[in-house]
Amino acid sequence: MAEWWAGKIRRFWKYLRAGVSESELNYLGNWFRPREYELFRSMPVADQRHGIDVQRALRHMGVVDRDLLCAGLLHDCGKGHYVRLVHRVAWSLGQRYGEWIWRASSHLPTFSRGLRQLRHHAEISARMADEAGCSHRIVELIRHQENPVDAEGDALRAADEAN
Repeated sequence: MAEWWAGKIRRFWKYLRAGVSESELNYLGNWFRPREYELFRSMPVADQRHGIDVQRALRHMGVVDRDLLCAGLLHDCGKGHYVRLVHRVAWSLGQRYGEWIWRASSHLPTFSRGLRQLRHHAEISARMADEAGCSHRIVELIRHQENPVDAEGDALRAADEAN
């Protein structure tokens, strides 16, 4: 249990301090296709940072497949600007301690929508990636990020959980 809390506290601080450098944006501007880059830039900075960190972890695993690397960058685009840190905390606590936390917090202003967005973010992210012209493979990796169907999906999930 202490390991779980340590990981969540680490993620909390990373979220608060999140930033993306100009050099990272320049690199990604050249790496992404134009509509993919627009989608990436539409994400909150904390989710951009997380995506960059997930892609970096995938590269350290030896991944060179563009679709998997792109899925790593865009997999949380469906969380959007509406989902705030407090929603993410409630979501994590509900995953760990039970859905009663989600039911109880859903009565607070903004929580019902924020938790619904988190519950469905994989599907929402997949739809947004599809609308941005991402390949079918990228869309499917994003759609199945929580329950991978192959080794590439397992790698995405592992990189996501590590960051």
